[in-house]
Amino acid sequence: MHERDIFDERQETKSASFSCPHCRERSDYDIRWMKRTKKKQGPRQMNEQERAQYAKSRDYMVRMDDMLMCKNMRCRKRFEVPSSQSVVFI
Repeated sequence: MHERDIFDERQETKSASFSCPHCRERSDYDIRWMKRTKKKQGPRQMNEQERAQYAKSRDYMVRMDDMLMCKNMRCRKRFEVPSSQSVVFI
């Protein structure tokens, strides 16, 4: 059983405020997330272990962007998203 059998996938964009570590300028950036929501019904032919796995599964989001580019025209350097959280349970 694959994750695509359990979840529907959809891309979302969320805005967050970060400061560039090079020029220290703060700005709002759009970060892409993959939102995976649990399907209402699982696949038809599941064994007991797969049913238990389906019952325990929850909706979650995975961050797709790890690097951002500074919006300051003089800087324009790339930097990592300062948050260590890349998976969020909904």
